Amino acid sequence: MKISKKDALKWVEFFSMLPEDEELMVKQKEIIYATFAQIEEAIDHRNNILMSEIKGLKTLNNRTFFVGNEGKFSKGCHSCLMGTGLSAIRKTNKCNIECRFCYNYGDLDNIPPIGEGMWEIGGTKFYEKDIELLLSIHKKPTGISYVYLEPFMEIEKYFSVIKKFKDAQIHQHLYTNGILATEETLRALGESGLDEIRFNLGASNCSDKVIKNIKIAKKYINNVGIETPMTPEFFKEFFNKKQAILDTKLDFINCAELHLNENNIDNYFGENMYISRHGYISPIWSRELTLKFMKIADEENWDLAVHDCSNHTKFARDLNLSSKEGKWFGASSYGCEFSRIPYEAFLPILRDDNFKFLCEEELPKGYKPGELIF
Repeated sequence: MKISKKDALKWVEFFSMLPEDEELMVKQKEIIYATFAQIEEAIDHRNNILMSEIKGLKTLNNRTFFVGNEGKFSKGCHSCLMGTGLSAIRKTNKCNIECRFCYNYGDLDNIPPIGEGMWEIGGTKFYEKDIELLLSIHKKPTGISYVYLEPFMEIEKYFSVIKKFKDAQIHQHLYTNGILATEETLRALGESGLDEIRFNLGASNCSDKVIKNIKIAKKYINNVGIETPMTPEFFKEFFNKKQAILDTKLDFINCAELHLNENNIDNYFGENMYISRHGYISPIWSRELTLKFMKIADEENWDLAVHDCSNHTKFARDLNLSSKEGKWFGASSYGCEFSRIPYEAFLPILRDDNFKFLCEEELPKGYKPGELIF
């Protein structure tokens, strides 16, 4: 059904008042799904217009979009979308800062440790001495990534493990906010064999120190880039320091569409949001800003790759990974990160007079507010 925005608002206001443990009935689910579809269709239409204005827009087998130097497109992203995915390696359960967009916002002190002397690979605990056994039994992945939370809190523990995977010729990349990095530790990462490092420049609000560390990293590590959730704050501050950032000679910028979970959603209370395929919930401005960012990069011919790491890309990533794992046709781990969909998060966009549905129809009998639903 093509529910009207007026009717959608009435129903979502009602759903928002329901007790958390009360399940929607079948017809009520049809209504909320119709509402989500109307919002998502309007967002897709707006984004498609923005994409049509990017003359140099490129695609990676229709799995994602980017602009710029194809040779500098992140090899880690290529592994994620075309190879056998990205096997996450977890070690550090602490961070030196707290970002409002962090998936662990407000919960950083409760992140469980991996274990003394241990690493988590594929959900399994390993000692460093076990890595040779792992490599001798499992088919090696095309890429691995060091995540969770800030590796530079104890970066000296990473060097020998990176060396082992380098010897196995597996592409490796590491995420960091870059604040604690030094020339000494960046050099050690490069000498250990790290292939790629990604700086979350938005975490430091584009600090001069981190920009300097990006430039230092280029001396020792082959592939250096930025990966940051696209927010209005990052967009603004990036362009305030654009030339200094581009002068680092970085290779790529991954503009991640910000998606929210139970930890960070309250930090964006009141923003217009949509839900993608009943999965990730995002502020609508995140991908809009990415596409505007890409248009500028394309028009100014930046010598790097700018990647639209959107909810669509995340959906394609999970499909690719399940395919490589030999799962059944259509299997994917992509889904909603909320145990209960926060209906109230969609009230601002439904109350926004400037946001329009593309097409509206009257609700069928039995679906209108005030009618008894069975």
